[in-house]
Amino acid sequence: MTTDHPTDHPTDHPTEPRSGSLIEPATSDRLLSGARGAEVWRADVPGAGTVTAHVLDPVADLDVLHEWVNRPHAGFWGLAGLSRDDLSATYAFVDSLPTHHAYLVRWDGEPVVLVQLYHPEDDPVSTAYDVRPGDLGLHFFKGGDGPAERHGVAPWAVVGPAVLAFAFARPGTRRLVGEPDARNRSAVVRMAAFGFETAGTVRFESPQGPKEAVLAFCRRERAEAIFAGLLRTVES
Repeated sequence: MTTDHPTDHPTDHPTEPRSGSLIEPATSDRLLSGARGAEVWRADVPGAGTVTAHVLDPVADLDVLHEWVNRPHAGFWGLAGLSRDDLSATYAFVDSLPTHHAYLVRWDGEPVVLVQLYHPEDDPVSTAYDVRPGDLGLHFFKGGDGPAERHGVAPWAVVGPAVLAFAFARPGTRRLVGEPDARNRSAVVRMAAFGFETAGTVRFESPQGPKEAVLAFCRRERAEAIFAGLLRTVES
C-alpha cells in the first residue's frame, strides 16, 4: 500500500502569525529550519537504512507533491483540485511562514512522507483547545513505502518512529498535537498507533470552513519510549 492514512487539509492551517503568541516566531525552538531542499535531520535505522528530513522545495519537489495529492485515496489532504502552479504557490507560502514548515522525508533517498509541523498558537486550532508552551502541531502524508521490501520490514515500523523522532528533534517541543478530520478514521487509527491519546472531538473555523476534528496528543516521554533504541538520530 503506497499511500495510506493521510492527515487532512494541511493547508487549512497557514495563517499570518498572530500577536500574543506564546513564543515569538523568530526564536522558535520547536521547528527545524533551513534553505529549500536542505537536509535538517537524519536518523540511522539499524538494519533498515537511513531516514532524512528535508525542507520542502515547492519547485524541485513539485512532481512528487502533485502525484501524491492527486491519488484517489488522498481526499482528506484537500489539494487535488490545485494546478501544478497553484500547488507550488501554496507551499511557497508555507515556506514563507516562520510558524508553519513543510518537510519531505526520504528513506534511503526515496521520498516517503510529507510532514507539516506548525505552532498551534498561530493556527485556527488554537480556538478549540488551550495551547500549552511546547505544543507542536503535526500533519503527515505517507506517499510511498520506500525500500521497506528490500530491508524486509513493514513501512510504518520505520516511518512511524522516524516521524515521531523528527517532530521532537527540537528541544522546545514537549507535546505533539494532532487534529485529523473526525471522518478520517484511518488517520485517527494511525495516530493512535503512533502513540497519540485522543481527547475528544472539537470544532473550529478553518480557512476552508467549519471543521470537526478528533483532538489527539503525544507527549515527548511517550514518543521517546517508542523510538528510543530504534533510531540513531543526528540533527543536520
